[in-house]
Amino acid sequence: PAIRSGSLGFACWIFSLGFLRWLRGISEQTGKLVKHLQEKYGLKRWVLSTIEIDEEMKGDYPQFVSKTQGKEFRFEISGLAVNLNYLTIDEKTGEVFVHKPIDREEYPCFHVIFDVYDTETNQKIDKELAFDVDVKDINDNPPTFMKIPKDFLVNESQPEVIGQDLDEKNSVNSTFNITVIKQDPLEPKIQAKWIDERIVHLNFTGCFDYDYQITLEAKDHGTPPLSSTAVITLNVGDTNTNMPVFKKREFKILCGRCSAELFRFKVDDKDTPNTDGWRAKFFFISGNQKGNFKVETDPKTNEGVLSIKTNYDNTTLVELVIGVENIEPFTKCQNGKLIKNDSKLYADRIVVKVTMLDDNDPPEFHPPKAKVYENEESEPGRVIFTPKVVDPDSTSFRFQLVEDPADWVSVDEKTGEIKTTKKMDRESPFVDENDIYKIVIAAIDDGKPPATSYCTIDVQLRDINDNKPQLANSSLIMCGNKNKVIISVQDLDGEPYCGPFTFAFDNEEDEKQWKLDPTHGLYTSVNPNDLLVLKPLPFGNYSVSLLIGDQQNNVGHQTLAVVVCDCGDTDKCRAKQPLSIDFGGPGVALIIAGFLLFLKKQLKDMTDEGTQTLIKYNQEGGGSACNVSWL
Repeated sequence: PAIRSGSLGFACWIFSLGFLRWLRGISEQTGKLVKHLQEKYGLKRWVLSTIEIDEEMKGDYPQFVSKTQGKEFRFEISGLAVNLNYLTIDEKTGEVFVHKPIDREEYPCFHVIFDVYDTETNQKIDKELAFDVDVKDINDNPPTFMKIPKDFLVNESQPEVIGQDLDEKNSVNSTFNITVIKQDPLEPKIQAKWIDERIVHLNFTGCFDYDYQITLEAKDHGTPPLSSTAVITLNVGDTNTNMPVFKKREFKILCGRCSAELFRFKVDDKDTPNTDGWRAKFFFISGNQKGNFKVETDPKTNEGVLSIKTNYDNTTLVELVIGVENIEPFTKCQNGKLIKNDSKLYADRIVVKVTMLDDNDPPEFHPPKAKVYENEESEPGRVIFTPKVVDPDSTSFRFQLVEDPADWVSVDEKTGEIKTTKKMDRESPFVDENDIYKIVIAAIDDGKPPATSYCTIDVQLRDINDNKPQLANSSLIMCGNKNKVIISVQDLDGEPYCGPFTFAFDNEEDEKQWKLDPTHGLYTSVNPNDLLVLKPLPFGNYSVSLLIGDQQNNVGHQTLAVVVCDCGDTDKCRAKQPLSIDFGGPGVALIIAGFLLFLKKQLKDMTDEGTQTLIKYNQEGGGSACNVSWL
């Protein structure tokens, strides 16, 4: 085993030595090939790694920036820089030129494709050759304000300002500061506090009393440093820093039977009008323990309105103390800080002395509105209502009739009894659609001045069957080309004293000429009754006597006039046509023959003068008479 192990190690050593000699041979051959290429082409380098160009280079263009060495080669470059005519290359010498200034903020870097061709074969020497062009930044951009509020309401939040610099990031050219270089007014002092590399907040300490105008400057750290400015207007939102003040401190009111609103009072407030720091809010400090009064604010005028909720029964003096504050809590600037305080501690106040006089109260009806029921057409003289009245100030009062539109009732001046003087008709135009007749009476006491109250009595009239059915139309037209007409009926009574109705003829002669359909004369709006003619009638006027009864068999006698006429294509009688004569051919012949006979007779009677003689021809016997018929 020992001999065998030594042999294996020796063999590995011999193999390794041979492999190294092989690698050395390959390396020597590669070196010879590279040397041959260098000797043949004179090539120093294939790839341009990176070219640096200053941004906005001064001087005349084109300017040389780099060179690729070699001989018997043709050089080409391509890419965006070439397309935009920033870079070119001399295809023979390999010199690279820049033709115009480059703005780094627009093109910070170009990637250029570089190709090398053998001038003899025009074949590419290598593939995927390239180089980069880096544009070195200069400080040519001042920092600017990207987001800045032109007008800002201070009490909303801290004003935020955002700036930027387009120069190379994280360089002195793009690093900048924002500072407040001017403010008006000068106090309180406003400063810019950095939140991050681009954002600052405007901070301040103290209390604002005015609107402020702030001028900001953003300046970078480049050489030379560049800057820009912006102006912000800080609108100071008004807070409640002034309490309302009454224009008058003391009031005296003399009140008898007072209306709800007693009086109004005004206040002054130096805060911004129509804000919650200006709007007044009134409250009772003392004197209204029983809650008889109410104080409110008129939203349009900002005035205080004092009202009475309950009148006093006896003469009473009430002293009210009323305070005023604002809707927004009162604030005060102390030691440069805005502090909220209890408004009521600083509230202004007034004293209102109200003398309530015991006034003459009017009589009171119990109830003030009543309803009674009465049958229509009842005999007059019935008492339909007697009022109940209470008067705390008087035991003597009289009654008066105020409203009785149909003049149907009277009222007793001492007792207030309402009595009918005429029959009440439910169908009267003074009764409303609900069958109610309204009466109003008044109670007047003996006070000075007298006090009056009113009571309304609604009389609900019950219907009776006091109206007979009547024809809605007492005259109808029956066209000659039709044989019936529809009969319509109305009854002023209501249910159950109206339809459906029954119909019948009032004499036998009408039954020979007319017919009612349906047979029993039942009439409703859904099933109307028809009057039919039994045989054709000449055009003219006819009368039909009818008996019409309601549900309670209350029968009315009615006469229906029927006009039978020619209607043509309408439902109305046609107008009468003027007389006309149509002779036709035979008629014209007869007229001519008659005229000739008339001439013959006239010639016969004429006296024969001279030798002339009238000779009659074609005459056999006497002449026959000719009668003309006028049609």
